[in-house]
Amino acid sequence: MSHRGSRVLRVASLSRVEGEGALHLTVREGRVSEARLQIYEPPRFFEAFLRGRAHTEPPDITARVCGICPVAYQLSACAAIEDACGVEIPSGIGQLRRLLYCGEWIESQTLHIYLLHAPDFLGCDGAIDLARTQKSAVERGLRLKQAGNAILELLGGRAIHPVNVRVGGFHRSPTRAELRPLASQLRQAAADAWETVRWVAGFDFPEARVDADLFALTSPGTYAIEGGTPTVLRADGERRSFPVRDFLDHVQEEHLPHSTALHARLDGRRHLTGSLARFALSGHLLSPTALDAADAAGLGKGVCRNPFRSILVRAVEVVYAVDEALRIIDSYEPPPRPYVEVPARAGTGHGATEAPRGLLYHRYVLDGEGTVLDARLVPPTAQNQGAIEADLRHVAQHGLSELGLDDDALTHLCERAIRNHDPCISCSTHFLDLTIDRD
Repeated sequence: MSHRGSRVLRVASLSRVEGEGALHLTVREGRVSEARLQIYEPPRFFEAFLRGRAHTEPPDITARVCGICPVAYQLSACAAIEDACGVEIPSGIGQLRRLLYCGEWIESQTLHIYLLHAPDFLGCDGAIDLARTQKSAVERGLRLKQAGNAILELLGGRAIHPVNVRVGGFHRSPTRAELRPLASQLRQAAADAWETVRWVAGFDFPEARVDADLFALTSPGTYAIEGGTPTVLRADGERRSFPVRDFLDHVQEEHLPHSTALHARLDGRRHLTGSLARFALSGHLLSPTALDAADAAGLGKGVCRNPFRSILVRAVEVVYAVDEALRIIDSYEPPPRPYVEVPARAGTGHGATEAPRGLLYHRYVLDGEGTVLDARLVPPTAQNQGAIEADLRHVAQHGLSELGLDDDALTHLCERAIRNHDPCISCSTHFLDLTIDRD
């Protein structure tokens, strides 16, 4: 690393993080004055080609936004369309949706913990390298992911881009007999989830702190997953909420010159959504088993602002999702019909759910025939861009000033800082260029 001018460090593939990007650090007199996470994702035009489609189509179309969290897009779309059409979903169908979402939480959070994030803490290049030294741990992670996939396959028709979800509910609801084998698999998953908490609790965590407001859905009496009220916990401890329909009045997206990804701010301030935010706002509403897991992980019932420890919160959320799935299955009674009719009408609808990576918002404007006139999707990763850049700035400064890291080590540390936030995957090829400008 030179002390004058600039130098570019090129990493052919930034593994275990989705998307293409470059990190540009500006160092002046030994201080990191700027950190820009430059994203070069090609436009996908989902909002554009939703226009002109029937109001029944967004759940199937938006599922294709992400292969790992399609349920989040489907159920946010359903919630927004049903809101526009003035339809309320019966509790039985609502519980089935929550069960489906639990499956996505289990498979997606487990994927991140074992295959994307844990290698950072154990000195491994990736899951294959990790399997050479901790085969049983990787096998445990794969079993857990299979349990989540089994829920998606039974309720959704398949694990990737489910086809059984529709506006108003499901095309088909399962019988109690069909859910019985799932419960048996989930009981094994419960043991694996607890062992996951014990495993990640033994990792070494660098000191760090998220300098951002925390933003998540909250729901009375339960840990929010498939719906709730947008709520912000400010850095000074102030907490306030607003209706989902007012989301775009508070969350503003903008294009920045260095990135094709939109950046978002909440009431003009930097914010973070995802596991850390959910735990801070609703951790006390976890199931007793998950609360015990949080204690075992050293999280307690307070606010965790260390992004490196987010893997602990994700592990606790897997415990909760398994626990919640078993609860729903044990009390399940098939609904009289798998869906309710959602007749077309003119209106604007808003929906939000908690994707594994954070709050996902949809808004649709419909005409009287149910044709989509306008669509707006705000994913969690777009909201987290500012917080990620702030973390990168702090982490890079610590690496330069306190640790005296060379180029390779500093690049690796910055990659870890990005992976802490589990940015959403859109393709399988990634790269990170690290540019350091010095006086």
